[in-house]
Amino acid sequence: MESAFREKTAAAKRRSGGRPMKSLLILKHVQVQNANAIAGLTWGFPGITNFLGFTHALSRYAEKIQGVRFDGCAVVCHSHQVQAHQPTPYGEYVFALTRNPLTKEGKTAPFNEEARMHMDVSLVIECDFITEDLDFGAASDSENTARFENELARKIPMMRLAGGTIQAIQGVEFKTLSEDYDERSKEFRKSMLRLLPGFMLVDRSPLLHEHLSSLRERQADATLLDAWLDFSALRYRAYPQIAEGKTADETTPAEWRYVAKPGEGWLVPITTGFKAISPLYPPGEVANARDPSVPFRFVESAYGVGQWISPHRLRDISHIFWRYQQDGDWYLCKNDYQSESTQLLQD
Repeated sequence: MESAFREKTAAAKRRSGGRPMKSLLILKHVQVQNANAIAGLTWGFPGITNFLGFTHALSRYAEKIQGVRFDGCAVVCHSHQVQAHQPTPYGEYVFALTRNPLTKEGKTAPFNEEARMHMDVSLVIECDFITEDLDFGAASDSENTARFENELARKIPMMRLAGGTIQAIQGVEFKTLSEDYDERSKEFRKSMLRLLPGFMLVDRSPLLHEHLSSLRERQADATLLDAWLDFSALRYRAYPQIAEGKTADETTPAEWRYVAKPGEGWLVPITTGFKAISPLYPPGEVANARDPSVPFRFVESAYGVGQWISPHRLRDISHIFWRYQQDGDWYLCKNDYQSESTQLLQD
């Protein structure tokens, strides 16, 4: 078991750019109002890039005040409320939108669709430093930790998360992890149980390739987009109610049955990052770029499959974190979750 722990620690260290995870920063019940509910072609929850961007912004603040940085983050959603309604029982949902302010002619202005939502989320952020690395000039490490937590709790309400306003935060907890495998596992389990009720988002994109293989057995020209749509669409299939030996036609009554998604669990389509669609331009070459001091590139959203899973079902701390990963034209957010069946096969 110790050797497995060392291997996983080394793998986590490689993934985080050589910095091992030593502590956790837990932001409990961050209540956000009017967050962006659209992520590329998907809607219902902000893209994971929003949470990594928030973590990066908070990390820059921590580096400024204490010279420490944060790495990946995990997201637990406790509740959410998308500002949308369903006009008819079986119709599409419609976003609640406004077109304010009016134009100077007094007419309603054209607008891009902006879906908003309220949400209550907790973030678990991995850290490569410990309590002893904090120095607020206090007499003890515990007091330094308390000041660090208070400083972040004061800063967070002044930030934006997924474009929304942070209304409140229940608490900020900085926790140094034990170096002992069993003790660290117990601490992780306790932390996960404290995040109930809620669901954590993990990456299940490998299911796309598995489903594509099975799809091509009956449809040779199937693509990854076809496989992704099977995870995204709500499908019903008609089963003709007809006597044996007779042929069904357009007038034959049918029973419509729900077609299950190609995988178990609460699977959802998600955006996982971006794919470059242009060369990388030098700083300042593209007009009207948000930050002319950095290189610029045009991108489109990249998609995958995620799963909402209860935190009490997670056994391995390395499975929960999302991290940036850049490879050529791909700018993705990666998560190392492995299902229990996958782990059993590997063991």
